[in-house]
Amino acid sequence: MEPPTLADVLDAQRLLAPHLPPTPTWNYPALDAAAGATVFVKHENTQPTGAFKVRGGITLLSRLDPAVRERGVVGYSTGNHAQSLAYAARLFGVPCTIVMPEQANRAKADAVRRLGAELVQHGATFDDAAPYARSLAADRGMRLVSAADEPDIIAGVATVYAELFAQQPHLDAVVVPVGSGSGAAAACLVAAALAPGCEIIAVQAADSPAARDSWRGGELVRRPNRTAVEGLATGSGFALPQRILRDRLADFVLVGDDEIAAAQWRLLHDAHLLAEGAGAAATAAVLADPDRFTGRRVGVVCTGGNASGAELRHCIARETTEPVAARLG
Repeated sequence: MEPPTLADVLDAQRLLAPHLPPTPTWNYPALDAAAGATVFVKHENTQPTGAFKVRGGITLLSRLDPAVRERGVVGYSTGNHAQSLAYAARLFGVPCTIVMPEQANRAKADAVRRLGAELVQHGATFDDAAPYARSLAADRGMRLVSAADEPDIIAGVATVYAELFAQQPHLDAVVVPVGSGSGAAAACLVAAALAPGCEIIAVQAADSPAARDSWRGGELVRRPNRTAVEGLATGSGFALPQRILRDRLADFVLVGDDEIAAAQWRLLHDAHLLAEGAGAAATAAVLADPDRFTGRRVGVVCTGGNASGAELRHCIARETTEPVAARLG
């Protein structure tokens, strides 16, 4: 399993062009004031599935052998990878089964069903869903699609960062949220070729630090998986992203769930942008470390906007409970 190359990323751009237009990148003065930096936000929440993962799903399924397509695919996910595969499967007429945790985000589960995929809910967490998906794929003779150990998925996701560096070629740093690590690995690959002077910094939820600890320790590890931020809720590292991150990542930081919720509110208030927790994690990392980012040009990707009703209620509640000075930054 070799990492994708820049040529693979460029080919993914070609494959995606008929299906997905480039997403915008905007700067917001109010967000800059809160961060003390010039922050450029790439809006992957505007994708048809509400998240960046759709790029990987379309790229992978477009490259599958026709005989494999006919047998179908099985994926496992807390939601956005699931929608990515379901969307791409509908696009290419591929049978698709998705395994999600039993208490998955209802909106994401409903979206998978509406896209025509079979939804199976199993276990309490992402880490429970994964082995069940493996056994289901083996029993049915279908292609198991990993959440991250897929070169074609990483190549597709990397088109986010190829677009970002074309839109803003002079960034000092890009901060990338990590669940499985496909996005951070993709950012590293593209930056190495197109923006070698730009720091790539990964961020994960402090209550689910497996990817950060795998990167720091140099080997895949399992860790408690307790974050409420579903897009970051993974309990182990993934081999292919970790291989890429070890070679190219500048740093890997952790933020708390409360810091992520505050960043969701900040994006809603200052950028009029609906972000799910994982989509706000990069902004949370920038806001949490002003000494590092003040005065710099920083790119963050709103990786998804599929916030649950509970998340939205929590965000709105922050306006009424935080002191005015805190809300104004």
